[in-house]
Amino acid sequence: MQGNASSLSHHCNFSGSMFITPKHGISLIRVGTLDTLLAVSDDLSRLDTFAESVMRRTAQCMADVVEHSDKLLENALANGVDLASYVTRFQWDRAKYPTALPLKGLTDIISRQVSQVDGELKTRSAAYNNVKASLEGLERKAEGCLQTRALTDIIRKDDLVLNSEYLTTLVVVVCRTSYRLWEQTYESLSEFVVPRSSRKIYEEQEGAIFTVTLFKKAVGDFKKNAIKNRFTVREFSLEEAERQKQEMGRLTVDKKEQYGTFVRWLKVNFSEVFVAWIHLKALRVFTESVLRYGLPVSYQVILLQPDRKSVKKLRELLCSLFTHLDTAAAASKPDLGVDIPGVTTAQQEYFSYICYSININLVDPS
Repeated sequence: MQGNASSLSHHCNFSGSMFITPKHGISLIRVGTLDTLLAVSDDLSRLDTFAESVMRRTAQCMADVVEHSDKLLENALANGVDLASYVTRFQWDRAKYPTALPLKGLTDIISRQVSQVDGELKTRSAAYNNVKASLEGLERKAEGCLQTRALTDIIRKDDLVLNSEYLTTLVVVVCRTSYRLWEQTYESLSEFVVPRSSRKIYEEQEGAIFTVTLFKKAVGDFKKNAIKNRFTVREFSLEEAERQKQEMGRLTVDKKEQYGTFVRWLKVNFSEVFVAWIHLKALRVFTESVLRYGLPVSYQVILLQPDRKSVKKLRELLCSLFTHLDTAAAASKPDLGVDIPGVTTAQQEYFSYICYSININLVDPS
């Protein structure tokens, strides 16, 4: 490295170096005034944090939707390639981010892009989660004990007396130990019970569901006497059951349709935000390098992946190599065991080179 220098370091599962030279286009960005650079530097710092947050929330949402964490990496791609490959082979995208624009213009483009994804992510995830929660709510109702679970898939139309002016059918839950008691007593629980009308229509380990036919005017007395014998009379409406079946069918179809659309949207927009985020890192290196070392622009950006155990040694080596660039950094004696991304006056660490971290570990970002 000659003259001015800066480095871009990271923690992720890839190796190699990235050099941003004039052929990448970033050195051709319009610098602007010192005031503009200072303002843009602050904006980029905030936008960097925001973009990474949106990127990780998009990835987490993708993992939640596909419901298989092992499928996250195969879906979370950047421009069709894995994240490590994209970062190590980074090239400035002039079509998306024209270098003819000033720094402020490029920052605004990325800010609008990330903000739009953030807004749509909230709207789309809320809509999908609402459908999913509604469907899961209906499915949970079909589970549990016989005293509380939905009877939609148990009671059939043929099990009931329908369209009768005087007769009705009750649905009763009877414990397994009370089967004999039920058979002996159900006809006497009210004087208007139809003889031999009891039918066992569903059975589980804990007990069974029986139906019994009686006159409508006797329902109240039957329920009171049933409670005395610890028989549970379940409220059941065929119309409500049919409505729930239709609602479950509609939600199932709706979830399936939304799933495909949402996953496609997540894959596309994760890529968009990740690409924008890496461009932000490059912009931050460029901006901080100009602010630190001045003009003309003469620097080289290198992507490094040190082993965790080698971070301290690498920091020491870099400091010894580039102390001449900024003697104030050497006097500050930073804690070489701590890696804090970026360099501003408010930071705890200060190096003679510019350094920002890139963590592309989506599963464990710590």
